[in-house]
Amino acid sequence: MKLSVNGIPIEAEDTGGPGEPILLIMGLGGQLIHWPAEFMQALIDAGYRVLRFDNRDAGLSKHFPGKSPPNLPWIATQAWLGLRPRLPYSLSDMAADALGVLDALEIERAHVIGLSMGAMIAQRVALAAPKRVQSLTCIMGSSGARGLMKPTSAVMRAGAGKPRGQADAETLARYYVRFLQAISSPTLPPSQEAFMEVFERTAARHSPDTDATARQLAAILTDGKRAKQLASISTPTLVIHGKQDPLVPPVCGEDTARRIPGARLQMIPDMAHDLAPAVHPEILRRVLAVLLPFLAEHPLGSETQSSTLRAEP
Repeated sequence: MKLSVNGIPIEAEDTGGPGEPILLIMGLGGQLIHWPAEFMQALIDAGYRVLRFDNRDAGLSKHFPGKSPPNLPWIATQAWLGLRPRLPYSLSDMAADALGVLDALEIERAHVIGLSMGAMIAQRVALAAPKRVQSLTCIMGSSGARGLMKPTSAVMRAGAGKPRGQADAETLARYYVRFLQAISSPTLPPSQEAFMEVFERTAARHSPDTDATARQLAAILTDGKRAKQLASISTPTLVIHGKQDPLVPPVCGEDTARRIPGARLQMIPDMAHDLAPAVHPEILRRVLAVLLPFLAEHPLGSETQSSTLRAEP
């Protein structure tokens, strides 16, 4: 369904029902269909009402073409110097979209789960509207602190030669699968068939747009002030990170959990940057074994003050 959010169309899906709402926020360049079906079903079976949406500049939501793709090295340099480069939008704008989805569906309060860039947006949601967030789960995310997000050389090589704009399907498929393989678990990888199935579904719904992804990445690169602000979050928080993440290194998860008072850190063995769009069943099982009990510990109507939770190795 199409929602009018902050003056732009945002595509969303709502499983409905009387259960406590969970708002899922997808990562860089991702679409709402990239939440694995098995992940969705596990939340539904646990009794939750699950909401998911396409971020701006992704999937069937509003895109922002018409300008040259952002010069990411120059934007990163400006951000490092404390300058404010002109961008189409910020992570705070994307957080406002997430809150706008709740508004449009008349939901006052929800559990918020973000993945990768979505985890960073989820942090912004908790900072902007703490009374709207029952619990916060950051999966494979980062605080935005300087010097943490250093992908491995293998991931950098896989990302090189990214096609620009609306490339042909064969070129996009080769790049898409190569990159997903580079960020997936070396010990519990999804199958080649799973990667191709995801790409085909993605292309049929809305072909990947690398210029749009660059605009989202520019919003990430310029959100460095968020790190110091995380200390003000009092929402119960779970940080899930893969021990083998080559794109957003494990230190990013450790840093996020350290900055949010009382946050619980769970490092998942064998997990890389691969809960979505394709995931090995064992990785999914390990994530759900941590996530579902955490959600159950913080039902709607319970105390919102963050409890003191010891970080787990």
